[in-house]
Amino acid sequence: MTLAPEVTDVQAIVEQVWSSFLGEEEPLLPRPAAGGQFAADEAWSAAVSISGGWDATVTVELSGPVALSLTRTMLGLDDADATEDGDVADAVGELVNMVGGNVKSLMPGPSVLSLPAVAAGRAAHPSGAAEIARFDGVWAGEPVRVAVHAIPQP
Repeated sequence: MTLAPEVTDVQAIVEQVWSSFLGEEEPLLPRPAAGGQFAADEAWSAAVSISGGWDATVTVELSGPVALSLTRTMLGLDDADATEDGDVADAVGELVNMVGGNVKSLMPGPSVLSLPAVAAGRAAHPSGAAEIARFDGVWAGEPVRVAVHAIPQP
């Protein structure tokens, strides 16, 4: 049996971090997992690993438009300035870092959080890892996904 954060805890963390970055004018809403898909060529993703007292990977996947909006808001950029991939990578990396750190704080420790790995495209997680919690949301009509993966313990 794998020790896991509750789905409601992951949702609360994502909503809290999201509102701190983007405010509450356009709320992040839960959506059914089957609704809304990510176009691989437009998605941005990031992952952090938690290791120590509890081992897992936290991934964040955002549509391209959400990643650009996040970047503009977090870095205080106007539309023309938020097109640099480095800026988008920084913003998406900071988002997964905040979410991952909060997930880590819920689980047994001591544990450490890796630096974020960010990519234009879909997120990867370690082979053999099982998804143990996931929040699927929609923001401004676009999909947002946060998942926690862990390798099952005997």
